[in-house]
Amino acid sequence: MKREHLLIILYAAILIELITAIIGTLYYKKYKGTKLKYFVFYLWYTAINEIVVGIYLKRYLKIEWGDLLYNIYYIISFVYLFILYRNYLNSKRNKNVVVTFVISYSVFLIVNGFYQNYIYELQILPYIAASGFLVITIFLYFFEILNSEKVLNVKKNLLFWISIGLVLYHIGNIPFRILRNYYTDWTDVTVSFLLGVFLTITMNICFIIGFIWSNRKQLY
Repeated sequence: MKREHLLIILYAAILIELITAIIGTLYYKKYKGTKLKYFVFYLWYTAINEIVVGIYLKRYLKIEWGDLLYNIYYIISFVYLFILYRNYLNSKRNKNVVVTFVISYSVFLIVNGFYQNYIYELQILPYIAASGFLVITIFLYFFEILNSEKVLNVKKNLLFWISIGLVLYHIGNIPFRILRNYYTDWTDVTVSFLLGVFLTITMNICFIIGFIWSNRKQLY
C-alpha cells in the first residue's frame, strides 16, 4: 500500500479520536459528577498527543526524541486507567490486585530502562505487561458487574462501553505488538499498522456509543 494511502488512514484514526473527545465534551454534564469526570481529559490528551507527536514532531520535523513523549503518554495513560478501575472495583482483593499491577508495571519500566533508551525507543515489555494487566483489571470489573444487580442495566453504563473498547483494543493489539517487536521478519509492518488503526477506530466507536447511549442514572 502506498505511503499516501497509509497517511490518509492514519489521519482518519486521529480524526475519530478528536471526534470522540468532542463528543465526550458535549456529553460531559452526563458524567461530570462521577469518577469518570477526568476521562474526557484523557481523550483530549490522547488526540493532542497523536497530532503533536505522531504527525508534527515525528513525521514532519523528524525529531528523534518523539518516542519519549509517547512513552510518557503510555505511563500516564496506564496509571490513570488503573486508578479509574480501582475506584470502581468493590472487592478489596481486586483493588489490591490493581495496586500490584501498577507496582509491577513500574518495576518493568525501571528494569527495562537498562536495556532500552526511552528517549529514542518505544517501551516494549512494559507496554505489553501493562496491556495484559489492564485487560485482567477490566475482566475483574466485568465479573463484579455480572455478580450484581447492576448487570440488568449494564448497556446503559458508560464505563461498560469504555471497558468494551479498551478490551477489544488491547486484546487485539498485544499479539501484534509482540510479533512486531520480536519477529519482525515474520510480520508485515503494513498489516500491523492497519490492525492498529482498525482497533483504534473500533475502540473510539465504543466510547462514542457509551457517551450517547449511557443513562445518567446508570453511571455507577
